[in-house]
Amino acid sequence: MAHVPIITAEQCRAARGLLDWSQQELADAAHVGTVTVRGLERGKTQPRRLSAEAIRAALENAGVTFLDGEEPGVRLRKGAKQVPF
Repeated sequence: MAHVPIITAEQCRAARGLLDWSQQELADAAHVGTVTVRGLERGKTQPRRLSAEAIRAALENAGVTFLDGEEPGVRLRKGAKQVPF
């Protein structure tokens, strides 16, 4: 079975776009560095597991639902507000 990332570069960019967050806002919400977010979104590096989990959790806490599987994606939960963390 192939390794499935906790969050893909595409999911991260799309989720951040749904929330209208900057990379800095996501980094602050996830308590990681902007370099970590930037590297993930460029697809050049995969962050450490704890950092990836923190990024995903910050986005989920803000109302993003992750669609995993063969065609990963994201969507905004009904009733979720696009507000800063």
